[in-house]
Amino acid sequence: MKRTIVLGLYLFLAFGAVLFFTACRGEGPREGEWGPRRPIQIIVPWGAGGSTDLVTRIVIPELERELRARIIVSNQPGASGATGTQAALDAARDGYTWTAGSVVDLGLYQVNGLLDTNIREDWHIFLTSADVGIIGVNANSPYQTFADLLMAFMANPGQVRVATAGLTSSGTANIEMIRSHTGIDYVNVPYGGGAPAVTAVVAGEVMVTSQLISEQADMIRGGLLRPLASLTNEDLYLSGFGIIPSIRRYIPEFQAASNWFGIFIPRGVPEEVVATITRVWEERVANSDDVRQFIENRGMVFSPTSGEVAQQRAFEFYQKVGWVLYDNGLAPVRPDAVGIPRP
Repeated sequence: MKRTIVLGLYLFLAFGAVLFFTACRGEGPREGEWGPRRPIQIIVPWGAGGSTDLVTRIVIPELERELRARIIVSNQPGASGATGTQAALDAARDGYTWTAGSVVDLGLYQVNGLLDTNIREDWHIFLTSADVGIIGVNANSPYQTFADLLMAFMANPGQVRVATAGLTSSGTANIEMIRSHTGIDYVNVPYGGGAPAVTAVVAGEVMVTSQLISEQADMIRGGLLRPLASLTNEDLYLSGFGIIPSIRRYIPEFQAASNWFGIFIPRGVPEEVVATITRVWEERVANSDDVRQFIENRGMVFSPTSGEVAQQRAFEFYQKVGWVLYDNGLAPVRPDAVGIPRP
């Protein structure tokens, strides 16, 4: 009798656990959709703590709940993102290996001579948010405004050091767009990701960074960095801090564009994988208050898209940056040679 009661109690608890697990994991794939049978790997081709890593990890709980599958992040930095991206390309096209990053990286690997991959031909892209560049300086630096910094660039050509995540990173693209308008000369100090570049400025190793707001937001709020300008067409409001002036206050002709971040799945995977992720992206990720709050708290724009809309958003940014890098002598391949016409 005692054994029967114990067995019954065990079965009751086990059944309750199953119900609880099912409720926490969401509805799961619908009839005819892809249902993962093992963990999915997302290769983040940059170090932990940077913009790519942050915006990738925040969407994973939504995907896991909907797919009822575990998703593992594997940070594989190297060669300005090319190492990890190549690993995703080399993996079996079974839907279980994805990558992540920004459209300026994925869209310009060919232009930068790093990787022979085309964002339109080789990838399904699922964008989460747009990140913007911030010209930030150490809080103890003498530069109180962007005008002060610009004067320093002009007075000391080739001497002001700027911390970036690498020669093909968003940080480099940002400072190069400023260079195109002003003719400044500077020293690029590359680090292994956006987070290390920002940390270097906080530590005083370098005085200036042009990395993204998602990587600088906490340091700005904490008073460790002083934001001088945002690479946006209008002034930018950062919660917990206030207004960051637009670069157009100082360079009126500057035309800003947004660098979008998201998850990328190689083409050639089963169609049901793409269809399922597209539905999940539109219904779950795009309506997630948790993801929205995280993104907007870091000063980014939350606007998930996929398919052709995402491709067009991506093109608007990497087209502009690709030609800036080529014209400034930083990219070895003409963008129109790989299907990117001049704006």
